[in-house]
Amino acid sequence: MPADLVIVGLGYVGLPLAQEASRAGLSVTGFDVNQAVVDGLNSGVSHVDDLSDADVAAMRAAGFRATTDETELAGAQTIVICVPTPLSEDGGPDLGPVRSATATVARNLQPGTLVVLESTTYPGTTEELVKPALEAGGLEVGKDIHLAFSPERVDPGNPVYGIKNTPKVVGGCTPLCTERAVTFYGKFIDTVVPASGTREAETAKLLENTFRHINIALVNEMARFCHELGIDLWDVIRLAKTKPFGFQAFYPGPGVGGHCIPIDPNYLSYNVRSRLGYPFRFVELAQEINATMPRYVASRAQNILNDDGLATKGARILLLGVTYKPDIADQRESPAVDLAKSLAELGAEVRFHDPYVTNWGVHGTTMPREEDLEKAVAEADLVVLVQNHKVYDVDALVGGAKRFFDTRGVVSPEKAHRL
Repeated sequence: MPADLVIVGLGYVGLPLAQEASRAGLSVTGFDVNQAVVDGLNSGVSHVDDLSDADVAAMRAAGFRATTDETELAGAQTIVICVPTPLSEDGGPDLGPVRSATATVARNLQPGTLVVLESTTYPGTTEELVKPALEAGGLEVGKDIHLAFSPERVDPGNPVYGIKNTPKVVGGCTPLCTERAVTFYGKFIDTVVPASGTREAETAKLLENTFRHINIALVNEMARFCHELGIDLWDVIRLAKTKPFGFQAFYPGPGVGGHCIPIDPNYLSYNVRSRLGYPFRFVELAQEINATMPRYVASRAQNILNDDGLATKGARILLLGVTYKPDIADQRESPAVDLAKSLAELGAEVRFHDPYVTNWGVHGTTMPREEDLEKAVAEADLVVLVQNHKVYDVDALVGGAKRFFDTRGVVSPEKAHRL
């Protein structure tokens, strides 16, 4: 029997979506081209942070199964595309995975199916790329089939907001398409918010992450000049956020990571340049600032060593936490990679510790992992807190270190160097 829902792409977006739909009683099939992912899920093994093996087992008990057989898409009431959209070499979105997934859907499409694209992309993708591909077989969107865009809002490791209680934006190619999508998501998501159309829904996702990208760049640039002026930026932020209106706290760091912040705003910037012929200056400036933070942190590390009469060349530097967010294993676009590269270029002997990462590669080089944290901290010439995992007893680590550089503002300035 055809599934109520087939999800194309079983990563950080698709798998949590499958979990929530399964919980609501929908029959769910997951399609992925990665045989290892499919085999793992069918044997009850999760490959993403937000789902445990027990969660996958519960999904399997509810009827979920994964497959690499694309013919299983045929007859599904709803097909949701959740494939990645990385950056291409020219800075725009690489739509290869979306094109491939859409072609797979089109080959198996039947009348009455609702197709939803959740992959983040530039405005116009749903109607200009997905719609023609689906209609090539003779089925008309809005009449024979329905098509919508709904931006994913998955926040890996968030203990409060998940698929069910995060409002879901949906925009269809026609009013009926929107209605179909709203009805579908309303079966397992608390709040569904209709958009005027697909372009508005696509742009809403980019606005959300561009907002964060620009404000992170603002505090990252402030971190640089506040350090030079002898101003404690962390205290400045603490004071500013006491205002009950008109301010939202953002914090500096060694760079930005994950799929959303370093990548999504570039889709909007690329779209503006390619369609309108002029730059989206805020985004491009923010990208410049955030992209240079790892090198700035490396230069600060060099200065800390120099102040104590030590050369960076040959110095042992320990990086604590190399994932892009605390308390997860996700390393996508982690600024720790460029930080390690910059330190290595200065001649430092870079090692790392991360409770969630066993093997870590930096531009093709496997970095040495420290197993004995206490010993590694004591032996390092400089310890750099890159990601503040909860398992780290930072005060104890500071006490055991010769020098400690805190890029996350968790240590008092009297005890350690701070960004």
